[in-house]
Amino acid sequence: MGTAWLVALVAGVSSAVVAGLVRAGRREARAEAARLSEDARRRARRSLDAVWEMNDRESEEYVAELCRRDGCTDVRRVGGAGDLGADVIGFLPDGRKPVVQCKRYAKHRAVGSRDIQTFNGTARAHHGADVPLFVASCVFTGPARAFAGTQRLTLVDVDLLGFWNSGTGLSAFLDLDAAGRGPTEDCARTTTER
Repeated sequence: MGTAWLVALVAGVSSAVVAGLVRAGRREARAEAARLSEDARRRARRSLDAVWEMNDRESEEYVAELCRRDGCTDVRRVGGAGDLGADVIGFLPDGRKPVVQCKRYAKHRAVGSRDIQTFNGTARAHHGADVPLFVASCVFTGPARAFAGTQRLTLVDVDLLGFWNSGTGLSAFLDLDAAGRGPTEDCARTTTER
């Protein structure tokens, strides 16, 4: 009887140790995935140093070039006075028409809901957008993201712009929700309304 009790005790202790090691391994894997994600975000932002140096016209042409690189056709930079919210227009490889609003703001700024509402008012109604796309060199406020989510507007913030600049295709961003969340990563940035 003593041997059976000893075997049961050893088995119980062994399973507790193994379970603890498994939990520790999972925590370590989650921490490593978070670290790698943050490293990728930092690298993407660093790749945008030249964008913050551009003027408005240059940044619009830069976004137009990214669209062309990703297979868009008949891409035109149309931004300027009286553009009614459209800076770049073209056609995606699948035939849909993206209308792009570009905001080249300083790193510390945020695009608020007023800008998103203005763009929403003209993108589809005036420009015939199938895909209204708002690209910013900064973050979007929480209220701006919330409004964009209700209107099916695609938001590309500084993090996603960095990934786009680094080679991720435009199509990867079109199915994200307004918070920038896809199936594997949450790229959302929340700031307060200015």
